[in-house]
Amino acid sequence: MARISVLSRPAVRTRSLQRQRIIWFYLFILPWILGFLIFTLYPVVASFYFSFTNYSVLQPPSWAGLHNYAHLLRDQLFWHSLAITGIYAVVSVPLNLALAFCCALLLNLRLPLMRIFRTIYYLPTVLPVAATSVLWMFLFLPEFGIIDWFIRSITGLKGPDWLGNPQWVLPALVIMSVWGIGGAMVIFLAGLQAIPGELYEAAQIDGANAFRRALSITVPMVSPVVLLNLILGLIGASQTFVQPYILTQGGPNYASYFYNLYLYQNAFDYFKMGLASAQAWILFAIVLISTVLVFRSSARWVYYGGELS
Repeated sequence: MARISVLSRPAVRTRSLQRQRIIWFYLFILPWILGFLIFTLYPVVASFYFSFTNYSVLQPPSWAGLHNYAHLLRDQLFWHSLAITGIYAVVSVPLNLALAFCCALLLNLRLPLMRIFRTIYYLPTVLPVAATSVLWMFLFLPEFGIIDWFIRSITGLKGPDWLGNPQWVLPALVIMSVWGIGGAMVIFLAGLQAIPGELYEAAQIDGANAFRRALSITVPMVSPVVLLNLILGLIGASQTFVQPYILTQGGPNYASYFYNLYLYQNAFDYFKMGLASAQAWILFAIVLISTVLVFRSSARWVYYGGELS
């Protein structure tokens, strides 16, 4: 019996040490758990409940069932803001992906000072969106803006009233979105640098030119990165708010009235928190469905290394 107890002491000591490690582990992550429960999970659950109520912050919520969702489906402004956001996403996301990929190809070249250029191209991504929106407001000025001056110097024609013309305000916001391609560019650059050089060497030996190597090797090998950037771009475009809020306030004539701007006004201008919560969950459903569709389609055009066609 004494021998058994002696032999069991290391096991008991090991279990005690494991228990202490588990306790310390949960103590260290406790601040994150509390922050997640209080500032993330609770607001999400509360907004889902509020979406079925009439809630104006100043008064307690009252149950309304599906009234908020039915009201939104009958609201023409809701559909208009959704269409504006959809058009912006359909135009800006592919444009940003193409430009980010081209910039990544150039910045992947082994040339002097290339690290400095990479930093310069990525720098706009880390700048505050509000500050850059004010900057672009001055750039789009019809008489004194740099963009208007550049158009006059090249063509001799006067540039459009970018932010004051309903036909040009959405293209102006699309042009402004190009400013933030640095994040997608860095991800593309990482994908390009992960492509084995032996593939290019083998293709070059077989006589493939630069265009053929890019089409047969580069594009398939970075297709998972394209998928990632596409999903991130769709999510980011659907949440566009700061730029139209600062530049146009949704005008002129609701031409830049984005979905999140309508949601914000319902919540904080009209204090219709229940209606705004319903809008948020509808947007969540749209983004979720779009993401699932993109993932379903990825089996046809995304190639992962090692797969057999």
